[in-house]
Amino acid sequence: MAILAVAGRKGGIGKSTIAGNLAAELTEMGWGVIAIDADPQHSLALWAAQGDGVLSRIVHKLKDSSADSLRAKVRSLNNAGDLIVLDTPPGMPELTFQAALLADLMLLPCGASPLDLFAMKEALSLALRARAERRSKKPRIRLVPSRVPANTILGRSLSESLEKMGKKVLPPIGQRIAVAEAVTSGLTMMEYAPNSPARTEFFELARAVDKILRR
Repeated sequence: MAILAVAGRKGGIGKSTIAGNLAAELTEMGWGVIAIDADPQHSLALWAAQGDGVLSRIVHKLKDSSADSLRAKVRSLNNAGDLIVLDTPPGMPELTFQAALLADLMLLPCGASPLDLFAMKEALSLALRARAERRSKKPRIRLVPSRVPANTILGRSLSESLEKMGKKVLPPIGQRIAVAEAVTSGLTMMEYAPNSPARTEFFELARAVDKILRR
């Protein structure tokens, strides 16, 4: 079973939004996806409970947000599908580190604020430490420009700033009202507005993730 972790050391950077929409898009691409909400706020689980879409059928809540619980939860679901998507919490480095120890691929979303960049560097450091402990090239690490504001200097320079970190940068996710509307409906963009620019962004990101996971 492959494991994809979405992680960050700061809230408000779109981790749950990316995790949920990727879970749906990858399900559509043929993966047997299970999503684990490891955030004590349980944003992903609350989103899934708002409707009867894809997320309502695949999201599992981690009741005790600890490294041991996450490891046990992943182990218990090991034969339930072929891809686990982990939505990790901000501000809990031990759990983020455990996710990195488990993951095949780790996505680090980052917003355009300098504060977001500082926090992303902390998450990157945890992922690299996990690699060293595993003595492996896993988790593969990819950066994702997230909640990118259109037509701003910060937005235009974000991908360039991330590329300077020395890791590959995946397709960006913009800041769009439709994404929040979809969450309110309990749906992903694939279900809520399948022909929208927002859905296209998540599809392109999922396609890039799918390509990495199938290598």
